[in-house]
Amino acid sequence: MDTRKDEGLHSLGNKTEYKKDYAPEVLETFVNKHQENDYWVRFNCPEFTSLCPITGQPDFAEIRITYIPDVRMVESKSLKLYLFSFRNHGAFHEDCVNIIMKDLVKLMDPRYIEVTGFFTPRGGISIQPFANYGRPGTKYEELAWKRLSEKEQ
Repeated sequence: MDTRKDEGLHSLGNKTEYKKDYAPEVLETFVNKHQENDYWVRFNCPEFTSLCPITGQPDFAEIRITYIPDVRMVESKSLKLYLFSFRNHGAFHEDCVNIIMKDLVKLMDPRYIEVTGFFTPRGGISIQPFANYGRPGTKYEELAWKRLSEKEQ
């Protein structure tokens, strides 16, 4: 039997409340049952939206989050609500990707994480920011540098 509800999760299984602006407080975690393993977890959010902080125009993107968990993992419904909270938030594309990564590092302390934004073109230009993090002093820090340095430009 899955005991995640016993871990104090509030979003899972309850009525969905959408925040009006950036809301990192909605993020929730649960215990990784396979802490002895290195494995990838990937989330795709193909309907991410935020607002240009200058014009107020909407920006649309697919956000991909990939991480190697340690003790805590992000609960998917809370992640969805968190990503939806950017809909009325003014931030540049690069800021969105870095804010998401930093919030998830603070929340979970993963071994490794990367966040990529595939923003749709506006004015004939698309932007695809990439941010990653590997736990300092570990092989995951080396992985972060390798993935960043080999990232297709």
